[in-house]
Amino acid sequence: MSGTHAESPQSREPTIDELVLADEPERWSALGFTVQDGCCLVGTVCLRLIGRSAAPGIVRWSLRAVASVDLDGLATIRSEAPTRVAAAAHPNGVVALDHIVAMSPALDRTVLALQSAGLELRRIRDEPTPAGAPRQAFFRLGEEILEVVQEPDRVAGEDARRDRSARLWGLAFTVEDLDGAAMRLGEDAGPVHPAVQSGRRIASLRRSAGLAVPVALMSPR
Repeated sequence: MSGTHAESPQSREPTIDELVLADEPERWSALGFTVQDGCCLVGTVCLRLIGRSAAPGIVRWSLRAVASVDLDGLATIRSEAPTRVAAAAHPNGVVALDHIVAMSPALDRTVLALQSAGLELRRIRDEPTPAGAPRQAFFRLGEEILEVVQEPDRVAGEDARRDRSARLWGLAFTVEDLDGAAMRLGEDAGPVHPAVQSGRRIASLRRSAGLAVPVALMSPR
């Protein structure tokens, strides 16, 4: 599964090859994800599960066709691997990686670094999220979206906004049937509610799910 690649020409636009997560493969399997040889293939992206002994959360990612790996602190390596054939739906109904969330104490600085590396800024949303983040920037990486969130003031003070690096933070997956997935997950899933994206709904996995990375499930686009 994780070693199968398409034979189509390599895209010239930045795309995601792998996301390395400090999490146990068994935990993801228990939540209804298909895992083989430490890789959970969602769409064409491999989530490489390397265990909790590594740095917490999303350790790093690998990107194709980037001009630079200096992404304001987002741990990045280049990949020359061709794009994989997209995986089938997982037993829990997950069909795609919808977006990756990065946190930044200085959104404009991070946006500039991403643009300098060849990522295309799609838009900036100057409206607060339910969690209190004042602004977000959106980049497309193939089929996936990178959402860069400016940290709320209660998280980062003035000095932190100037000095700290951005970091990869969480993942959101598209599921075929959000209500069914939430029901199967039981107490490990929070309530289903309207998402920031118009016409979509979302449910976050709770701490009881045992994942090292914040994860949300979303209805299809």
